[in-house]
Amino acid sequence: MSYQKVILIGNVGRDPQLRYEEQRAIASLPLATTETYANPAGGDPVRVTEWHRVVLLGAQAEFAEKYIRKGARLLIEGKLRTRTWEDRAALKHTVTEIITDKLEML
Repeated sequence: MSYQKVILIGNVGRDPQLRYEEQRAIASLPLATTETYANPAGGDPVRVTEWHRVVLLGAQAEFAEKYIRKGARLLIEGKLRTRTWEDRAALKHTVTEIITDKLEML
């Protein structure tokens, strides 16, 4: 048995984008998490920002489209999914997303 869980607290990078596939609401948004640590060479602290692609489904997607805006602080719990797709130029793309189970506005 194995278990996978992702927990992120961060800021929304842009307003959610809502679309419908087979009458199911799907929203996506970028979430930034920032880590700060001491500079080993001294001086100012170092800040490293990571961007995560978050996907919300169903009622969560519709909620996000109505109430979440760029800059909002969120707590996200979910699982990682990696998918591959091919564009019109026949180039393959791979993306890793967090499929949200729980969403909380902070």
